[in-house]
Amino acid sequence: MAFSDYRTALVTGASSGIGAALVERLRREDLEVHAVARSAGALKELAVRTGCIPHTIDVTDRAALAKLAGEVEFDILINNAGADRPKKFLEAEEGDIDLLVDVNLRAVLHLCRLVVPGMAARDRGHVINISSIAGNYNFGGNSTYHATKAGVSMLSNQLRIDTFGKRVRVTEICPGRVATDIFNHVHGDDPSVRERFIDGFELPQASDIADAIAFAIAAPVAVNIGHMEITPTLQVMGGLQTARPQAKEPQR
Repeated sequence: MAFSDYRTALVTGASSGIGAALVERLRREDLEVHAVARSAGALKELAVRTGCIPHTIDVTDRAALAKLAGEVEFDILINNAGADRPKKFLEAEEGDIDLLVDVNLRAVLHLCRLVVPGMAARDRGHVINISSIAGNYNFGGNSTYHATKAGVSMLSNQLRIDTFGKRVRVTEICPGRVATDIFNHVHGDDPSVRERFIDGFELPQASDIADAIAFAIAAPVAVNIGHMEITPTLQVMGGLQTARPQAKEPQR
């Protein structure tokens, strides 16, 4: 199914970064794009710039999402909204766990529940789940994030099984480090954050991720691009470390 086979799209986390780039990219294909995010001001600017339809909705607001899904038949669903509270699990707090599960996993499950059955009934649709390399590889200090993204990865595979026999395509996108403002959202709005994560690195841009997703959507109906890892050329996920045992304190 090329873009001409689709009419409507829903993009979450649309106010900045990859989400905003996706809205811009899909609007260039003349799709009706519904942009969901919490930031009303940024959504308004995006709507003026692209002609998208803005919805100031928190993805944890299940009633608002259900209302929107009941009003529009979406041909493309892009689950992009995400949150992170980088901490080792030994230091995890109750609120951190709840936030990440609610935004990164629960909202994705519910949006798929609300939208995918209609796609199956119409024998037409494409689900794009923006996961992360964190769903496939381990690195320190992000345990809850890893767990939620692994859940999205498994859901993406399962959706293809549950819609078997229907022309509902499912694509999981696993970005590595991308040059967006997500790092400031997570680590604080400080120049040192950009210096730590972006300055001096050769990184994909948000538009590069949007173009990759457009490639998957534009593929012929007989083609499902199920999984993409998109990382900087100079980023790798492997590496082996071995620790020495810590010395035990003498008993008193």
